[in-house]
Amino acid sequence: MHSMDDIGGAADDPRLSSPAAQRNRGPIGEILRQVLPARGSVLEIASGSGEHAVYLAEALPGLRWQPSDTSPEALRSIAAWREAAAPPNLLAPLALDVTAEWPEIAELAAVCAFNLVHIAPWAVAEALFAGAGRQLPPGGLLVLYGPFKRADTPLAESNARFDEALRARDPRWGIRDLTALEALAAAAGLEALQVHEMPANNLCLVWRRAAQA
Repeated sequence: MHSMDDIGGAADDPRLSSPAAQRNRGPIGEILRQVLPARGSVLEIASGSGEHAVYLAEALPGLRWQPSDTSPEALRSIAAWREAAAPPNLLAPLALDVTAEWPEIAELAAVCAFNLVHIAPWAVAEALFAGAGRQLPPGGLLVLYGPFKRADTPLAESNARFDEALRARDPRWGIRDLTALEALAAAAGLEALQVHEMPANNLCLVWRRAAQA
């Protein structure tokens, strides 16, 4: 997801386009090829323009890709991109508020959220981890992508400026501390699995749903 201020489209075309999605979808796809299973369903939270959904459905043909968003404009864009590209494993978008009840997704293998938690209130991050903990089966994955703060690594200057701009725009927003996310993961029964360094000072974080005792 990106703020709708950062996503544009032609006046007569419902398909929105995000420069950030164009840049990061390839590196994200490489990580997902490594970590996701060959079969099952993936729920993408806050799919934004829908460009990630189309690209990743085409890149991972064995998986059913379920996009979602809260924005009617985003849902129209996702549907239009889906119609234009028509990958058979890309499902119609769901209107889904992460802080509300989640639908049941058949054979759910992973929940993904790209560029979400820093442009949303902290309650969204809490709901994302709690929902993934409830919905994922043992071994299921939660995958996040974006900028994050790490206790042992100084924040890159570009990310520090970005964090200031986010907080000025909405004091509830901001780059999240990985330690705080780890606490949410532990409470939700998710185990830290991998931290992948990504271009432009971003990270791809992968947690696995713990086996039930």
